[in-house]
Amino acid sequence: MSQNIVEQVRSKYASVAASSLSSEHAGVRAVAEAFGYSPEELASIPAEANMALSCGNPTAFAHLRSGEVVVDLGCGGGLDVLLAAQKVGPAGKAIGIDMTPEMIERARRNAVAAGLSNVAFHLSTIDQLPLADASVDCVISNCVINLAPDKRAVFREVFRILKPGGRLAVSDIALKRPLPDDLACHIMAYVGCVAGAILIADYERDLRQTGFEAVQVVDTHKDLNAYAQVEKQSACCSPAMSNDNDLSVITSCCSSQKGIHAELAELLRRYDVNAFAASVQVYARKGTSQRTIG
Repeated sequence: MSQNIVEQVRSKYASVAASSLSSEHAGVRAVAEAFGYSPEELASIPAEANMALSCGNPTAFAHLRSGEVVVDLGCGGGLDVLLAAQKVGPAGKAIGIDMTPEMIERARRNAVAAGLSNVAFHLSTIDQLPLADASVDCVISNCVINLAPDKRAVFREVFRILKPGGRLAVSDIALKRPLPDDLACHIMAYVGCVAGAILIADYERDLRQTGFEAVQVVDTHKDLNAYAQVEKQSACCSPAMSNDNDLSVITSCCSSQKGIHAELAELLRRYDVNAFAASVQVYARKGTSQRTIG
């Protein structure tokens, strides 16, 4: 099942990468601003780096400093990598990780357009990072860890690559209470960043059990319905391009099968996503003394 989920996610976000979504679209820009990006930040990078896939702005609370090495898990079109690269400067480096080739290609194009040389991108899943032990100062991520079938494996990899004293600063979706069964078991809700999310308490527990200190998972109280500002979008899965003029059928990147879209639309009409899920800021630190994790 987990491999099926990975392939579903990869396929649907490949559709987003191939789309024309960008900050040139008012709805896409509005989503980014609703989740914490300033107009000045969005104007400082290529418009194509923003595809309305965010649930927060991790660079706003990661406290990035000049000369640091920062890694973005699930970098998409490079939005947070490019902003991070500006913060760490020429003496630092911003590294993007994504499992979708189309996203990596788009991110690299955006880095060239931005004229940034202190960036790199790697094609990889976030539970098997192609980076050396204790080589990174900060790990960021934006609405991606909820999509990983094995979140503990992701946390172990983050812990491994962080230097002693390094930190994790993540924007993500987490649950305030368990989802109803029909929503929790729906693959389209998973791709849409809801069904794969874990409870806030479990998020904190898993980070602590991995070895992290100073763990905080804070509900930002952002309205997840902000995603509706992008035409035909549901949850944080942005829409693929479609000629369908019937807005009552969600034609998102989640599938080309209208029956599935209609089913998901019905699920989301029946349940208020804000009652179950939250946009959260996640912060944790690796201790200054190394320890082995199993």
